[in-house]
Amino acid sequence: MSNRLKVLALAGSLAMVAGTAAPAAAQTDLTLWTAEGEAEGAFQFVEDLAAAYMEANPDVSITVVNKQVETLREDFLTSSLAGGAPEMLWTVADHVGPFTASGTIAPLDDLIDIGAYVPAAVDVVTVDGSTWGAPTSFGNHLMLYWNKELVPEGPVNSDEMVAIAQENTDAANNKFGLVFNQTESFWLVPFLGGFGGSVFAEDGVTPTLDTEAMVGALTFMHDLKYANGVMPAEADYNVADGLFTQGDAAMIVNGDWALGTYAETFGENLGIGPIPEIVGGEAPKPYTAGTFLMVSAAAAEDEEKAAVIGDFIQYVTNTENQVAQVDELKRLPANAEAINDPLVTDD
Repeated sequence: MSNRLKVLALAGSLAMVAGTAAPAAAQTDLTLWTAEGEAEGAFQFVEDLAAAYMEANPDVSITVVNKQVETLREDFLTSSLAGGAPEMLWTVADHVGPFTASGTIAPLDDLIDIGAYVPAAVDVVTVDGSTWGAPTSFGNHLMLYWNKELVPEGPVNSDEMVAIAQENTDAANNKFGLVFNQTESFWLVPFLGGFGGSVFAEDGVTPTLDTEAMVGALTFMHDLKYANGVMPAEADYNVADGLFTQGDAAMIVNGDWALGTYAETFGENLGIGPIPEIVGGEAPKPYTAGTFLMVSAAAAEDEEKAAVIGDFIQYVTNTENQVAQVDELKRLPANAEAINDPLVTDD
């Protein structure tokens, strides 16, 4: 357990002695499935939080289990039908749809203090007026990274980005000015927003495909490869990431989840900024989401378990632990106070 979390565990114990946190009357056993993996110590961080909470609440036992994102979704739906689902999930916003449709998770409005979180983070998991997840991080957005050894100053608009990319492209020697994952539409969304478009119409359901904005975004992305020649003809996530980390690509559009790895790889030579504004258009608009704690419908029906789960969620997402997450995982916090901490605002 990290020193920071040990201190927080001690603080939790003192608070309990002071009467601000009531321990469970009897042993309460909980299972938490998490999509957080070993990369950047994320799974260890979740385990440490659970250990610190158990140290402060000895009548609670929490078993933390790692599962791949899609495996977690499939296994949770199956186990819920069989009556053996875990009480808690630490997972992605994408799962709100299938879990609410199947009735396998519970709304959290009466279990946690919604006002403690960044409103935009809560909006991600709000469906039909109810909140179905407690945000543990806020972001998951795409941005521009650059290698300062090749690009001393980041571009301020799309024209500058193309010009800098052309200066750093030597396709014959597999050197490119710009790379990103070309196989998933997640990377299209920011550029679509930059041309004034959105994925869905105002009804939030109908895809907007045949629009000037979509034509503009796809033309821009096409030209990066074929007119400007600054990108490889084909590149999935791993290819793009490998080119950048090996120093064969000057810039990459990637998510905040890569920040820890890139910071370790490049150190002071890592440049970070928003995807540059489209000349004649707008600032690109990447999707944002994050990670969330969700509660199984069955666990929510058990008053004793629900009380402990609510307390655990409040503990995990309190200001101190959210700041600790910034320090250890370099993720933006979803706690409204933590996101204004100097550790975030001064970085």
